[in-house]
Amino acid sequence: MLEQLLIHQPKDPIPFMIKHLQQDNDNVPKIVILGPPASGKTTIAMWLCKHLSTNLLTMENLIAREFSSLAATARKHYQNTKKLSSALLVSLIQERLKEEDCVRRGWILDGIPETREQALMIQTLGITPRHVIVLSAPDTVLIERNLGKRIDPQTREIYHTTFDWPSESEIQNRLIVPGDISEMETARKLLEYHRNIIRILPAYLKILKVINADQPCVDVFYQALTYVQTSHRSNAPFTPRVLLCGPVGSGKSLQAALLAQKYSLVNVHCGQLLKEAVADESKFGELIKPYFQKEMAVPDSIIMKVLSHRLSQQDSIQKGWVLHGFPRDVDQAHMLNSLGFQPNRVFFLNVPLDSVIERLTLRRIDPVTGERYHLMYKPPPTVEIQARLLQNPRDAEEQVRLKTELFYRSCSELEGLYAHAIALNADQDPYTVFEHIESGIVNPLPKKVP
Repeated sequence: MLEQLLIHQPKDPIPFMIKHLQQDNDNVPKIVILGPPASGKTTIAMWLCKHLSTNLLTMENLIAREFSSLAATARKHYQNTKKLSSALLVSLIQERLKEEDCVRRGWILDGIPETREQALMIQTLGITPRHVIVLSAPDTVLIERNLGKRIDPQTREIYHTTFDWPSESEIQNRLIVPGDISEMETARKLLEYHRNIIRILPAYLKILKVINADQPCVDVFYQALTYVQTSHRSNAPFTPRVLLCGPVGSGKSLQAALLAQKYSLVNVHCGQLLKEAVADESKFGELIKPYFQKEMAVPDSIIMKVLSHRLSQQDSIQKGWVLHGFPRDVDQAHMLNSLGFQPNRVFFLNVPLDSVIERLTLRRIDPVTGERYHLMYKPPPTVEIQARLLQNPRDAEEQVRLKTELFYRSCSELEGLYAHAIALNADQDPYTVFEHIESGIVNPLPKKVP
C-alpha cells in the first residue's frame, strides 16, 4: 500500500487506501518474463499462467481484444506498420490491468517490455512486477532452435523438427517453414534483443532472476515456478529489528556482532552506547558521567534518550538493527515500545547458572599486554603470564549470581510481552546458536508488525 501511495500520490489518500484494501490483491502474481527469440519464454509463461490461474498478456492478445476502441486502433496501426509504438503498447497494458480478472488474479507479461523506454513508461504508471524472469541461452543454440520451427498452415500450430515433431504423417507432409524465419533474420533479432536487454535489466535488479534456458523445458519451468512463489524481503516497514535477551555471559554480544556482520545490521549495545556518549563528551555524556563516577545505575529516562537518538539515525532505519543489553525488565520494554522501537524478532538466549558462572568467573586479563584469557577455554601460555593475570571485579561469582538471578526474575514478564519470541539453548557452540538465530532472521517476516 505504501508503494502505491508513493507512486500515485492521490489527493485524498483515505478513499485510495480503502479501495486498495478492498481489492485484496497484494499477493497475486505480477510477473514479467523476458528472453531472446526461441528461448521458450512463451511456453514458460503459458505453463506458469495455467499453474497460477493468472492472466497471460502478450502483444498479440492485447491488440486482439474486442470491445476496446484502443485495441481496435492498435490493430489498424499494427496491420499498417507491423509494430506498435511504445506509448500505444503501454496504454493497452494499463487498460487491460484495470480489468477485474487482472486485479483479482494477477498477470504475466510475456516479452514485455521490449525496450528501456517501455520499462520506464510502465514504471511511471505504477505497474510494478514482483518477479522478473530472464531466460538465457547461447546464440548458437537459439538460432538452431529457431531454424527448426515448422508451422501447420491449416491449424497454425507450431512444431519443431527436434523437440516437437508430429507423429501423424499427414501433418508432417504439410508443415512449412514460417516466412519470417531465417538464419539472418534470427541473428538480427538476437542482436536487437541483446542491445535492449542490457538497458532494461537495471530497472528490475532487485526482483530479477536469470534462468539458463539451455536445458529441458520442464526444468526451466520448475525453476521459474519456485522463484515466483518466493516473497521478496522489503526494506520497509519490515526491516529487521532484532532484540537479543539473555543473562550476562549468554553470548549476546557475539551473536549481535555475527548478525551485524552478515546482514549489515546496526549493532546497538546499550552499555557501549553509554560509554561512547561519555567518551565523546556529548550532551548525553554530560548527563551520564556523574552516574559513572559514582558507580550508580543510569536512569531509564537517560538511557532511552541515548537509545532513541541512535535508533532514529538513518542507518538504523534503513538497514535495521540488533539491540542487546536493553531492555532488562518489562517496564523498560514498554518504554522502548512507546517510542516506536518495537523489535520484530526477539530471541531469548537461555544458559544455566552453572554455565554462566563457568564462562565468566574464569575470565582473566593480562595487565601488561591487555590480552584476555579464560582459564578453561583459553589458558595463558606460560606460568609467568598466569601469575600476573587479574580478574575483573564484575566477574566475581557473587556479582555473576546476582545479575543472573535478576535477569531470570524479569524473564517471564518479558517473555509474556514478546509472545512471538524464540527461546534458544545458548549453552552450546556459538556458531550453532547463530544458525538457530539466523533461521529466525531469514524466515518470512510476520504480515503484521507491531
